[in-house]
Amino acid sequence: MKSPAVVNFSSAPHSVEIREFARPEPGPDDVILAVEAVGVCGSDLHQWTASHSWKVNYPVVLGHEFGGRIAALGTGVKTWSEGDLVVSETAAVIDVNNPLSRAGLYNLDPTRKGFGYGVDGAMTRFVRVPARCLHRVPAGLAIEHAALTEPCCVAYNAVINNAKIRPGDRVIVLGPGPIGILCAAMARLAGAEVALVGLERDKARLDVAKVYGCQTIIGDATAWALARDGLGVDGVIDAAGSSAALKIALELVRPVGWISKVGWGPQPLNFSLDPLVQKNITLQGSFSHNWPIWERVLALLASGQLDVRPVLGGVWALENWHEAFEKMHSGEIVKAVLKPV
Repeated sequence: MKSPAVVNFSSAPHSVEIREFARPEPGPDDVILAVEAVGVCGSDLHQWTASHSWKVNYPVVLGHEFGGRIAALGTGVKTWSEGDLVVSETAAVIDVNNPLSRAGLYNLDPTRKGFGYGVDGAMTRFVRVPARCLHRVPAGLAIEHAALTEPCCVAYNAVINNAKIRPGDRVIVLGPGPIGILCAAMARLAGAEVALVGLERDKARLDVAKVYGCQTIIGDATAWALARDGLGVDGVIDAAGSSAALKIALELVRPVGWISKVGWGPQPLNFSLDPLVQKNITLQGSFSHNWPIWERVLALLASGQLDVRPVLGGVWALENWHEAFEKMHSGEIVKAVLKPV
């Protein structure tokens, strides 16, 4: 049995197309998931435009933000049943004996491979998923919203786990992409006063952040950073990834402040890190997520404390993937979801 799939087939720009993809068979500890919704991530766009900085196992089916119903079980899977509605983590391949994995930090296992670049992802009808990756979708949570759990988990890790936010802090988020907006929303949940910074072309996305109670700034955020006492903001979340963004973060943050860097960018720095030393700043990287983060975020989504509806710009049939990619790439919408059926 074959189904259409959105496949990234080479490293050349725009090497993505619909191809027929055979339904996989489960291994002993896997399930086969009938995909009902899959989010489009900025990393999918980076692979589409060949602007990514990670190794890709071509050809590969894209898609790592997804949910659906279990269609088949491996012989060793005992805690799930066919028909269960679930979402999946992204760490498709890990070394369970790696010290990091044994500590629950399998997201940092150097041998980790994720859906959509290391192994086939979910922009198709059926995907093979290790049962250890699954989380049950809470009752009442729409699958189109549950499919966006993954980027919310990225934001949770960057803001709650890897930053030092306290209620009343002033925080700047650089980069109004999907992760930047969700980081801003998380910082608001943590009790911070938040400004999201972008460029003129980001106006539509910046407007989305206002729904979460964030202030928005186009261009220079210096005045906002210095408004309280002239020393800078308590923290900066770099969700842009470019070297220029990190340089700006070092300028905006106050002495003994912090920077949480979640955005990727392959460019060399080409500037001095002396301000990091002089201002005694903590620079913290943040990558991916793990099981307890997923459970926390699903609870936030189910309770309504975190609402992804403002960032969801539309739902497209899988065959219309190109339109969804274009609308996200142009900044017209924040997030797109594809429906394989």
